[in-house]
Amino acid sequence: MRAENLSVGYKTPLLSDMNLTLHKAALTCLIGINGIGKTTLLRTMAGLQRPLSGAVFVSNTDIANMPPPQLARQVSIVLTDPIADRLMTVSELVATGRMPYTGIFGRLSDGDRKIVEDAMERLNITALADRRIHHASDGQRQRALLARAVAQQTPIMILDEPTAFLDYRSRAEAMELLRDFAHADGKSVLASTHEIDIAERMADYIWTAEAGGISCR
Repeated sequence: MRAENLSVGYKTPLLSDMNLTLHKAALTCLIGINGIGKTTLLRTMAGLQRPLSGAVFVSNTDIANMPPPQLARQVSIVLTDPIADRLMTVSELVATGRMPYTGIFGRLSDGDRKIVEDAMERLNITALADRRIHHASDGQRQRALLARAVAQQTPIMILDEPTAFLDYRSRAEAMELLRDFAHADGKSVLASTHEIDIAERMADYIWTAEAGGISCR
């Protein structure tokens, strides 16, 4: 994934004229103060909102020209928004990651179910499979959302504060797991975080959101 001359925001730009490359088989951490535009950048790169100018490309295709089902097979995203249906179980939430592949009726094949089970096992939430989301802790819900992104099996994963609601040890473990997904599965993983010390230790690349743009290292 790459961004060319990208400016993001609403009526006025928060971050402008960015040329960014999200590398394959690498974990990139996005850091910066609250309100500077990190979430807006992630939403724009995931195709959830249009850029003010410039474009985002996946495999040389502007994501603005991708049909939603095609984009959903390329990019998964975990946001901090509340879960709409809190009555579904953890396994049902994770299974929604298979929606780009199951067709209009949403029926899971045996292969889909195995992918869901494997995703829950990787996030250590198998024991929570039948628990209602509204009965799960904040940390358990966050793990379920990560498992959903894993079950979606996209080459690109974008995550907004994926370590939110986790204790310090679990934050480090979650970021290490994301790094493992990138390295072992060949994924491009972009995660925003306030845990600068963890990002420094775990990330292959760091993007710092500063006034007006992004510096990369």
